Amino acid sequence: MFSLSLAIPMVFTMLIHAADSLSYALRLGGLRTRRIALAISLSGILLLVSRTSNMAQGPMVGNLVDTASNGGTTNFATQLHWLMGAATIGTALAILCFPTMVKLSSRMVVHFEAAGSIPTMVRGMLKRSKMKNAMYYITPPSWVMAKRLVQHGMPRRLMMLNIAVTAIYTTGVLSSLYAAYLYPSQAIAASQSTGLINGIATILLTILIDPRISLLSDKSLRGEIRLDRMNQIYGCMLVSRLFGTLLAQLLLIPFAYWIGWIVGLIH
Repeated sequence: MFSLSLAIPMVFTMLIHAADSLSYALRLGGLRTRRIALAISLSGILLLVSRTSNMAQGPMVGNLVDTASNGGTTNFATQLHWLMGAATIGTALAILCFPTMVKLSSRMVVHFEAAGSIPTMVRGMLKRSKMKNAMYYITPPSWVMAKRLVQHGMPRRLMMLNIAVTAIYTTGVLSSLYAAYLYPSQAIAASQSTGLINGIATILLTILIDPRISLLSDKSLRGEIRLDRMNQIYGCMLVSRLFGTLLAQLLLIPFAYWIGWIVGLIH
């Protein structure tokens, strides 16, 4: 059941979700330094890592489908659940690194502004003196940080939306691949139907979540919202991503049958 062909995609899945989650830290670091535009530019680096890993992950997971379809395994669904478990681990690692990453992000934004370009900033930060100073920013999560998440009211509606979007995004590709396994006569159409699920997640993210976060960030820059409140909101968003990856475990098979039904209607 567990093999190298499964372990490698799991590593990429962890990397994808950790990078996506830590983009919150860069945005928060930008708010702390009041350089949100620069922070968003830097967050593109993490998203680039995520998207590149996602491209490399696709053929590897596709190979699992071929192996399962040829009778190489009888527990393909279990393998896909393992992959989603890796998404949860990646998000959990991002939560553990979040306080450290926020502090480092604040410094990175300042260095980026001074350097004027990404290559110059990277060269400066790789100096031995800078590397030694980086140890100062290591901050493990604490119980006090966890208590702050529930103070002054949590953004429950935003969190529920983020849970839903994360769950859909996490299971989108995997459900389409499982549909290809369930319906071999329509395997190509099913495997190419990722957009049916991820499109929903993208619409929800673009219309309901990102504008709200941007609005709150602007209010914070204008002094209408305390920075502590934004710390709480970004922390809650990160925790909701973790719950979203857990919810995805329940959606894998229902979404696969839904994709199969949609593909059947088209054909």
